[in-house]
Amino acid sequence: MIIYKDIVSGDEIISDTYGLKDVDDVVYEVDCKKITKGSEQFDIGANPSAEEQEEALDETTEQVIDVVDAFRLNKMEGAFTTKKAFQGQFKGYLKKVVEKFKADGASEDKIKSFQTGVQEYYTKKIAPNFTDFDFYAGESMDPDGMIVLLNYREDGLTPYVVIWKHGLTAMKV
Repeated sequence: MIIYKDIVSGDEIISDTYGLKDVDDVVYEVDCKKITKGSEQFDIGANPSAEEQEEALDETTEQVIDVVDAFRLNKMEGAFTTKKAFQGQFKGYLKKVVEKFKADGASEDKIKSFQTGVQEYYTKKIAPNFTDFDFYAGESMDPDGMIVLLNYREDGLTPYVVIWKHGLTAMKV
């Protein structure tokens, strides 16, 4: 298994077990599932009496999105109420990714290709649907780190996350 970490914050963001879809060599889109957390039931071998009613859903259960829960992503409530606010943070993050490219000896063509790809993806997919996205930070809540975007597919039921591919380092486990 490969766990991908944010190059800026070091937070674990995703793993290859979640079916990463490479989109335009810029982002991974990952379909998620809603799961009920806290509803685990354990069979301890006892048989309930026929007179007992089955207990109602426990009040401690909650519905969560699997990727968000597994990687302890934190919703950034009210952090990006405008595109301009998001763009400010995002530009700073992209600058750090480009610095990493340069430190790793990437060619100018690769850097230009990356920047063009990010701009196209942002313009076509994020900007027109900005208000539909939820924003998540990694476990450390590093304000300079990667922001993971969450939206729903056209069916309105399937959540998916957008993760900036080149902002990740791989760690084989």
